[in-house]
Amino acid sequence: MLKLTKKSDYGLIALRHMAVGDRSAVATSKEIAETYRIPLPLLSKVLQALCRRGFVTSEQGASGGYRLARDPGRISALEVIRAIDGPVFLASCFHEEKDCEQQHTCTVKEPLRKVHEGILRLLESITISDLAADLPDLPVPMKAAPPTKMIWPVAAASERSL
Repeated sequence: MLKLTKKSDYGLIALRHMAVGDRSAVATSKEIAETYRIPLPLLSKVLQALCRRGFVTSEQGASGGYRLARDPGRISALEVIRAIDGPVFLASCFHEEKDCEQQHTCTVKEPLRKVHEGILRLLESITISDLAADLPDLPVPMKAAPPTKMIWPVAAASERSL
């Protein structure tokens, strides 16, 4: 099955979060993690990778956080996925150096290559601005609810006599 890794998914979510609303404001990793219910340690690693690759800048201090380093209309989904996970391949024969056992008899390699290239073109055409425009407002951050006190129902008088 072809699917994004959690790291790529979280990277796209974080960049989209920063592209919505006031782009001059910083977003903290904690804020993003709480808003989208993402594990903070993994999100922090993803944001550090995005910072190293020039997608975001990091600001230290009490009012620090992350902000987009580039125009979100010039950041493609494919670029983000590659920066986080490396090359995107639909089938192993598109990237492995060794020969495939079915290399001479395979009848689906070229059709799959066309599908693969179509997927890459689609991901290249989708920008962070597109992601920000296609979705409704940001979710409200989910904070842990205070524990509730369990109240056990009192058995009816007829049940007590049993």
